[in-house]
Amino acid sequence: MAFFDLSLESLRDYRPDVAEPADFDEFWAATLKEARAFDLDPVFEQVETGLTMVTSYDVTFRGWGGHPIKAWLTVPRHGDGPFPIVVQYQGYNGGRGIPQQQIGWPNYGYAHLMMDTRGQGSGWLIGHTPDPVGSGPQHAGFMTRGILDPAEYYYRRVYTDAVRAIETAQVAPGVDGTRVAVGGGSQGGGITIAAAGLVGGLVGALPDVPFLCHFERAIGLTDADPYAEIARYLTVHRREEEQVYRTLSYFDGVSLARRATAPALFSTALMDQICPPSTVFAAYNAWNSADKDIRVYRFNGHEGGSYDQSVEHATWLSSRV
Repeated sequence: MAFFDLSLESLRDYRPDVAEPADFDEFWAATLKEARAFDLDPVFEQVETGLTMVTSYDVTFRGWGGHPIKAWLTVPRHGDGPFPIVVQYQGYNGGRGIPQQQIGWPNYGYAHLMMDTRGQGSGWLIGHTPDPVGSGPQHAGFMTRGILDPAEYYYRRVYTDAVRAIETAQVAPGVDGTRVAVGGGSQGGGITIAAAGLVGGLVGALPDVPFLCHFERAIGLTDADPYAEIARYLTVHRREEEQVYRTLSYFDGVSLARRATAPALFSTALMDQICPPSTVFAAYNAWNSADKDIRVYRFNGHEGGSYDQSVEHATWLSSRV
């Protein structure tokens, strides 16, 4: 690995003109209204895990299209509840995993909701939520599912699920629904930005090395997946570039960051060739809150700050809940 993007000095001032469609807000308002026409119908089933310091729940709620979405809820057994909660979104092709993996935030005194990502969970952590919606021709992966129509695009469903996950956390047992934060890394970081742009009143947002930001630059700057899935699609669908970028403009983290008002702690790594630092700074600099900061890991790749960043999360969030 090597430094390949803008200098850190340039990154701190990087504010690209990322175009957004005129009906961006109407698109998302209509999407969420459509989703909320279905009852949220949250179900919390306590499961036996052998863990002695937390209580774990197998969660199901209704996401986009009323489809059932799975999650794990983990609540501390000791301390003064109800507890603030962190809703976490998963990285690309990871699932919710198993409940024994969801103990980090509860050890800091937070409840934790790990949302499954529909259709994913066969790459590195197991998932349990199908995506029953079909699509037209696509490249392997998730980035080009329904990419010729924003109404059919895969991430319309995922971002909507993320909003519904917050609504589920707000009514979860043992949780203070007025103190909800969101977080995640890579794809989870991009979903975090989307959720914070679509939901007000959050106490914090923690996007780490976020994906799904500044698509046009990312696709032309890195040949790493998952952005490269879109480039490979366009090597075949050569005449559809304009339509592809139009669809992506409804889902760009930079535009969603402009609408996010929660306090935020970002992170990026200057040798990250999967989510290049300029794409992260584009979203960070657009974030619409004075209470924001970013941790920069100079010599790291897509792992970013790893567990060091987890410690940063806990310290930073403790003064905001």
